[in-house]
Amino acid sequence: MAQIHIDYNQILQLEKQKRVHLINSLGGFKSVALVGTSDKNKNTNLSIFSSFFHIGANPPLIGMIFRPSPPERDTMRNILDTGFYTVNHINESIFKKAHQTSARYEKGVSEFDATGLNSEFKNDFFAPFVAESKVQLGIEFKQKIDISINNTMMIIGEIVQIYIPENCLFDDGFIDLEKANTITCSGLDSYHKTLQLDRLSYAKPDKEITSLL
Repeated sequence: MAQIHIDYNQILQLEKQKRVHLINSLGGFKSVALVGTSDKNKNTNLSIFSSFFHIGANPPLIGMIFRPSPPERDTMRNILDTGFYTVNHINESIFKKAHQTSARYEKGVSEFDATGLNSEFKNDFFAPFVAESKVQLGIEFKQKIDISINNTMMIIGEIVQIYIPENCLFDDGFIDLEKANTITCSGLDSYHKTLQLDRLSYAKPDKEITSLL
């Protein structure tokens, strides 16, 4: 297959939106989810993110990246003010509504109301979950790291609550995300279903890899 070569100077010379789409696509398929927050007065906010990554299992930490401000980020402010937020997997039935949460609504407008998604509060957790999401995580804020090279911020949170469909959880702790209908994304606006190829055994130097399915 023929390849196109684009060097650093050509990248910088690209029209802004084309460069944004190109670089955002290069990372491959990504986790995409809805982050639910409330301010101190319980006014809700909902925003789509595709910058999540696993940090560790002990303690159970998850990270995400925030772009530079301004504009003011309600999600960021609510997380720092209250210390809590939710991460809600997006499924095939709600991805268009989820995408709509990326619109810049006026301050005071809840994206839950604007998109028709429903908020739910569980077990006295401060932040709202997305009722239509099948995999929901309650997160407690732990650390903010400023990244000076491009003025972004990394938020690290600890997973303190998990809600998943009973039939999606394996005995060994593995979650069948396809059964939960969780989708993925590439770039900024392309959404995808997945197809599992296999689950493979733990790799060791002198042991052949086998299928776990």
